[in-house]
Amino acid sequence: MAPGEPRRRGEHGARERINLLLDVGSFTETGLLVRGRPTGDGTAPRPYGDGVVTGYGTVDGRPVCVFAQDPTVFGGSMGEAFGEKTVALMDLALKTGCPVVGLNDGGGARIQEGVASLALYAELVRRNVKASGVIPQISVVLGPCAGGAAYSPAITDFTVMVDGASHMFVTGPDVIEAVTGERTGAEELGGARTSNTVNGNAHFLAADEMDALDTVRDLLSYLPANNLEPPPRYAPAAAGAGVPLDEIVPDRLTQAYDMRDVLRSVVDRGELLEIQELFAPNIVCALALVEGAPVGVVANQPLHAAGVLDIDASEKAARFVRFCDAFGLPLLTFADVPGYLSGVRQEQGGIIRRGAKLLYAYAEATVPKVTVVVRKAYGGGYAVMGSKHLGADINLAWPTARIAVMGAEGAVGVLHRRELAAADDPDALRARLVAGYESTHGTPYLAAERGYVDAVIAPRDTRAHVCRALRALRGKRAPMPERRHGNIPL
Repeated sequence: MAPGEPRRRGEHGARERINLLLDVGSFTETGLLVRGRPTGDGTAPRPYGDGVVTGYGTVDGRPVCVFAQDPTVFGGSMGEAFGEKTVALMDLALKTGCPVVGLNDGGGARIQEGVASLALYAELVRRNVKASGVIPQISVVLGPCAGGAAYSPAITDFTVMVDGASHMFVTGPDVIEAVTGERTGAEELGGARTSNTVNGNAHFLAADEMDALDTVRDLLSYLPANNLEPPPRYAPAAAGAGVPLDEIVPDRLTQAYDMRDVLRSVVDRGELLEIQELFAPNIVCALALVEGAPVGVVANQPLHAAGVLDIDASEKAARFVRFCDAFGLPLLTFADVPGYLSGVRQEQGGIIRRGAKLLYAYAEATVPKVTVVVRKAYGGGYAVMGSKHLGADINLAWPTARIAVMGAEGAVGVLHRRELAAADDPDALRARLVAGYESTHGTPYLAAERGYVDAVIAPRDTRAHVCRALRALRGKRAPMPERRHGNIPL
């Protein structure tokens, strides 16, 4: 919603939003009587609360801290008192070890309060960084979120935006036109769809405010309160019914199928909460339950670009893997990957540095890691997608798995190019060589012989093997060298 535009139907006030998110009657407000600081000649209004509602309550009976910006007070802009209330709430969440949810709908820094407003934005970001990996942080953008205000959601774990109502950008359309001459609109620049599909700044696209708040409740149901508590556990449920797994992978390696059909046949009730579903769709990142316990799922998606790893897919998955590791969620990986995407644009865009983020994330993760190789696992794609060599604990493969440096066609072309060039019937020779390569180097059994794959299993038995593996790994301990932190290739 741009400044000055009428409020959309279905929008709610700050306290209404909090009450819709939290369990009925559970909200306790903090800083209710805090007033805005005097400015100018002291005649400006000093409303109580100063444009932000802060407090704590419960979601499904579990403690949560929450703040909601109030766009009816100074446009929801952050002043000194506003910032101090929000920072105090962050400190409370850290001390008590509970998630914090921010409902953002404001105009950025309060101009009339000058440097004090800027200082509190920096203080808030410092709290976001301090809380990162300690308590879950969720941002919900329900209106404008511009300038310095946009950087706090960027540091939190998940961002939810409302289609047609949310806008998030550093510089607005008017300033961009004045500075660069480029004409654009708020929706194109940083609307909910742009943020979910183009730049990946958001993780969920909600249809309306109620859908956004329901998404937060769903998300919290998978997460522990903090990094020292185990994730919640629920009553085990059967896997979802769908396409029989023995029939799901096509005979032709180039033929696509929906990896989500595989995942739904493994996780409880077939339910997946996809993260960044609309961004980099060639890889699936999702939260799910297996025998009632939350897991993080990472899977190549053959429906999009054959499941190849490009810059966006690598960064999307790396961030998700690191989140799961920070909060003790086991990683369940399903590989069907032809490798990293080649091309001038990807190389110049930094696929070496940015693709290495996923390698780093998997190698750094110490939570239980279980991998299933479904079909292709070629080149660097094999290594990065939860291989033993990056520290995976249990690796399984279907008989359809093809684990090799490259596909049979490409390998034969490189290894036998002289023979093929001299052959009377190069097509027949190529077919024989490809068949020979696939029967030796192109099966999962060579990897199994070396211990890189623990078992070659029937697809229909995947859930049973995954459940057994996760049960066995519940007590996993993997101490790391003492250090301040690693240096991920950002």
